[in-house]
Amino acid sequence: MSNNIIDQYIKSHPKSQKLHEQALGLFACAGATHTGRVLNPYRPYATSASGSHKWDVDGNEYIDYVMGHGALILGHAHPDIVNAVQQQVSKGTHYGENHELEIEWAELIKSMMPSVEMVEFFPCGNEANMMAMRLSRAFTGRKKILKFMQHFHGWNDHLSAPGAAGTLPEDNEGYTVNIPANDLNILEKQLATKQYAALFTEGGGASLGGAQPIDTEFVKAIQGLTNKYGTIWVIDEVVTGFRDYASSEKQCWQSLIGVKPDLTTLGKCIGGGLGAGALVGRADILEGFSPSKGKDRIGHSGTWNANPLTAAAGVAACKLYKTGEPQRKSAEAAALLRKKGNDYFKQRGINGRLYCRSITHFYIGPLDFEPENDTILPTKNYDNLRIPKLNPVRNLLCLHMLQRGVASMGGRGFILSCAHTEDDIDKTVQVLADSIENMMADGTFINDF
Repeated sequence: MSNNIIDQYIKSHPKSQKLHEQALGLFACAGATHTGRVLNPYRPYATSASGSHKWDVDGNEYIDYVMGHGALILGHAHPDIVNAVQQQVSKGTHYGENHELEIEWAELIKSMMPSVEMVEFFPCGNEANMMAMRLSRAFTGRKKILKFMQHFHGWNDHLSAPGAAGTLPEDNEGYTVNIPANDLNILEKQLATKQYAALFTEGGGASLGGAQPIDTEFVKAIQGLTNKYGTIWVIDEVVTGFRDYASSEKQCWQSLIGVKPDLTTLGKCIGGGLGAGALVGRADILEGFSPSKGKDRIGHSGTWNANPLTAAAGVAACKLYKTGEPQRKSAEAAALLRKKGNDYFKQRGINGRLYCRSITHFYIGPLDFEPENDTILPTKNYDNLRIPKLNPVRNLLCLHMLQRGVASMGGRGFILSCAHTEDDIDKTVQVLADSIENMMADGTFINDF
């Protein structure tokens, strides 16, 4: 294979290149419709997908680890989802009325999350987080929001990173305060001011379920503090909800570690591959939507809230989640990927490790210690996760893997589903190894820290 992977990639993806050139005149984000789909020179343009694989306009096939940005723990085109959507679309996609499916969907969600008393649906998880803020402010009478650094809760102003372009300074520097995770003293000092309506925590830790992990004992201590100082605790399980599994009645990260927040936001998996979000939790807080509140009622319109088509997919998906089989299979596939990948890294003396859970992240950087198990990040210095000189390395790694038939999350991670097989994992580890060997040979892989 040519050492110039970009030239090689362009040569084997001519139709994708043509579409990308057209897209550059339509979409301002480097021709992409999602920041995660930006790649130099471009990502493939997909045409179809099934199970753990997808195909592009040039006829290239990939083992897929993007999996709808984490929404597809069932894999692509799961027959139960396909059947549910096909049946519903002929009955109507939008009634503009209440319907039975929304009740069935909500009941399934409630049965799998112990913290759920009431449910409110949205078109996506980002909207659920926005409403969680408003509801918390109305309930507490407070204005400020507290969150942890690097934790992602969507792109809305109040939850964006400090100083983010286009946000009002008072939104993300005054009303929202970012503090480091895993420090109870700092957390209590802030909560003790009794200024905060809500504390937001991303399930598993920062970025897609825990690329930057959050300490379990720290999380277990949070609710005592939020209760003490009258702050609503919101766990954002848009990524981890129904992906992490404890039992058929405990289908979430919060149940894995044994905590019960006041509110939880959901998205991704709950829609079975269609766009969906939900805000769930304490009935007294969610009572803010009730007409009985009069002038203090929070209005919640939303054309696509619990629309029948999405609800049909959500019901079909949640019935499968309740068995625990999708979570078990995806977790087993992820564990196998981590084991075989890390065996290769250790054998070759590579400063990198695969870690986390069914969303497996790829760490490249200083190995401060050898973790006791492969769910743990091998450094306590989280700045090592954002070493600038590694950005082009990951871009090239992503291209190398695409060229060999594996679609990763930008060279940073792998999102597993129950459709991934042992054969998929073996091929993926071989592709990862071949890609790194090629990069080491031409001097583009950094391994010296």
